[in-house]
Amino acid sequence: MSADPIPILSVIIVAYQSRYELPACLGSLPRELLGRVVEVVVVDNSRNADGTVDWVRGEFPWVDCVSPEANLGFGRANNLGFRRTTGECVLFLNPDTVVNAMALAHCLRRVRDEPGIGLITPRLELADGSMDLACRRSVPSVWDGFCRATGLATAFPGTALFSGYNLTHLPTGGTYDVGMINGAFMLGRRDMLTAVAEPGGAVFDERFFMYGDDIDLCIRVGRAGHRIVYDGRVCITHLKGVSVAKEFEAMSAAIFDANRDVYLKHFGATWLSRWKWRSTFGAWKHLARFRAALSASRRVRPQ
Repeated sequence: MSADPIPILSVIIVAYQSRYELPACLGSLPRELLGRVVEVVVVDNSRNADGTVDWVRGEFPWVDCVSPEANLGFGRANNLGFRRTTGECVLFLNPDTVVNAMALAHCLRRVRDEPGIGLITPRLELADGSMDLACRRSVPSVWDGFCRATGLATAFPGTALFSGYNLTHLPTGGTYDVGMINGAFMLGRRDMLTAVAEPGGAVFDERFFMYGDDIDLCIRVGRAGHRIVYDGRVCITHLKGVSVAKEFEAMSAAIFDANRDVYLKHFGATWLSRWKWRSTFGAWKHLARFRAALSASRRVRPQ
């Protein structure tokens, strides 16, 4: 082990009623990488309602587990974790993931050895072995969103003209720059994250409570001149949940509305552009929900 006292990696996990997801996630994290220590902090937004804090402190005493007095949401909780850690690099990780040392070390080496990389992700695979399409995305244009909402992207996944949203025309096992990656796994250097932070030093914009945070961060990282990289040569598992039918309407509305607000923040400088994005996201939302109703599908695919 290196004598360097600074952890090579800080892993920040925001949990909410995640007592039964965390064992696999925390158990998959190595204690050290590349000869240096890895530190982990869990921010439990459910205030120990399901015993998460007690369990983590008992089973993983080396993990820093903190329980805020209220549900802070995704962004604020990640910012809290960021302030509690000191690692050279930082990984924002969902509790419903199972990682492996090889994928972590591979991504860690790249982000340290290639200064142009701002954020990196491996391929995220669902429990059935299929790819989590949200792990590599463009910053969608109106056309990209239209193709996805109407089903053209699904009908022609290998055609670049129609698949710009989730980039399904690109090889899953390749590596290349993308517009956005999924908040389930976002790894970057601490100095880069500090440089692109919001006024006041927050990495994630705390105006976004649950959705849109990762999109906003990716846009800021890209605008600062850093690369956002997908590397499909290594993979981890994302045990992504599927909402029940009664949650579909509320969740789908929240997802589209949060993403709309991100676009208004970054691309809504004029009244005409604000009108454009409000109208566009409204149309995307109604099209997507109409298609879901026709297919009797209640799977929420936010990104």
